[in-house]
Amino acid sequence: EVQLVESGGGLVQTGGSLRLSCTVSGITFDDYAIGWFRQAPGKGREGVSCISRGDGSIDYADSVKGRFTISSDNAKNTVYLQMNGLKPEDTAVYYCAATVYFCSISVPDQEYGHWGQGTQVTVSS
Repeated sequence: EVQLVESGGGLVQTGGSLRLSCTVSGITFDDYAIGWFRQAPGKGREGVSCISRGDGSIDYADSVKGRFTISSDNAKNTVYLQMNGLKPEDTAVYYCAATVYFCSISVPDQEYGHWGQGTQVTVSS
C-alpha cells in the first residue's frame, strides 16, 4: 500500500518558519518525483515545489522561490519543505504527492497518482 504522510503544519506569524515533512512508503523512492501542493480556501490546488531523487531535479513555483527549500532524506524516505519568510498568502492546506513523471512545476496535479492527507499551514498577519 502506498502511503504519504505529511506533518509539521501549524500556526505561525508573518515572517516565521515551518518545516513540513512527507514520509513515503510503498513505492520505490528513486522511481518517483515527490511534489508539494497547497490549496487555500476557495482556490484551486497550486504546485509549490518538487524533487526527484532519481535525477536530482528540483523545481519551485515563482511565488515561493527564495523562501522555500525542498530536500530529501533518502534513508528515511522523507521529503522536507522548509518554509521561511512566511506570508499570510501562504496559508493553505499543504499536500505531498508522488508522480512517475519528472519533477517540474509544470506537471499538473492530475499526473500525481498518490497523495497524502494534507497538513494545515496558517500564517497570521
